[in-house]
Amino acid sequence: MPDIGADELEVIEILVNLNEHIELEQGLITVEGDKTSMEIPSPHTGVVKEIYIQIGSKVKINSAIMMLEVDNENTFSSNTKKQQSDLLNNFKKDKICHATPVIRRLARNLNIDLHKVIATGPKNRILKKDLELYQHNYLEKNNQINHHNSNKLSTLELELNSNQKIVSYNLHQNWINIPHVTQFDEVNVTVLEEFRRNYNTKKKHHTQIHHNITMLVFIIKVVSYALEKFPIFNSSLSVDNKKIILKKYINIGIAVDVNDELYVPVLKNTNKKNIEQLSNELRCLLKKAKSKKLKISDMTSGSFTISNLGSIGGSFFSPIINAPEVAILGVSKIQIKPWWNGKEFIPSSILPLSLSYDHRVINGANAARFITFINQILSDIHFFIM
Repeated sequence: MPDIGADELEVIEILVNLNEHIELEQGLITVEGDKTSMEIPSPHTGVVKEIYIQIGSKVKINSAIMMLEVDNENTFSSNTKKQQSDLLNNFKKDKICHATPVIRRLARNLNIDLHKVIATGPKNRILKKDLELYQHNYLEKNNQINHHNSNKLSTLELELNSNQKIVSYNLHQNWINIPHVTQFDEVNVTVLEEFRRNYNTKKKHHTQIHHNITMLVFIIKVVSYALEKFPIFNSSLSVDNKKIILKKYINIGIAVDVNDELYVPVLKNTNKKNIEQLSNELRCLLKKAKSKKLKISDMTSGSFTISNLGSIGGSFFSPIINAPEVAILGVSKIQIKPWWNGKEFIPSSILPLSLSYDHRVINGANAARFITFINQILSDIHFFIM
């Protein structure tokens, strides 16, 4: 271990393997001090014969870290002195740049010189967003240069706002970390849709209130009932992925699009409220979402999510699970289709459903039973009282 101006350092990475042939100045290990970390390069070319340290080991000046079979022993002395001098200078220089080992590794992978990055963290510490900003500015500058040297089509760059950045990060993490499977189904809601429209008409006539109850409210109520019958869908995985945590409450989040931004307000204890109550609460939450007045408490503690595209269009889609939840129901626009009743095809209101679920927690058979149960009740609301 060369003298780099620190009494004791911790090994956080071992960059080579036994019997590996390494080149002059190739990184051997990464060490970390109180405020910085750096790679220790090889002072000569050779083959790794022994490794005396492991990750977490403490090393001091002149500690033996490896044994190399050197290709050219005559260069050992001069190379060692030169490397020790360079390391000490670099280590002193690195102390000016306050960054964690993760940030330093990321900077190396992106080929970014930390000394050129403007730090915005506490105590002048370089953060991930500082690297991203530096890279963005660097690419933008190069793009401007390339623009003058080529006849490429003009483009427009739109900066993601803070909410979009959070949502995109969470969606990406959920997609890469959860094994998604999507079950599709079609529901004949002709009877329920007729009842809903008649109810809204009579309500307007008697109360002069013009707030319609939407199909989504009935779906929320039916899904709440289904979650009571199939509690595995109202659960989450423990942090270590070794236990399933069953929720004793049923809180349903509703994914809504507001000016091209995604929000998921949460209706609490939906299984304990009637259709009118759910309709009023949903309307209030959607109003708050559109005026951007949702509080953190309005968007937390969900146990299941419904993504509703019924007001827009389309048929089936694969919604991404909202972790730590284990399932999400996608709802598309009702379409008029011919439906076979056993004797003939008749025009019917058909509702497309898409159920995405975490295959680590839920198997295919349970998913089919769950969506079939929802189908049965939405098709004939009489099953709701059975």
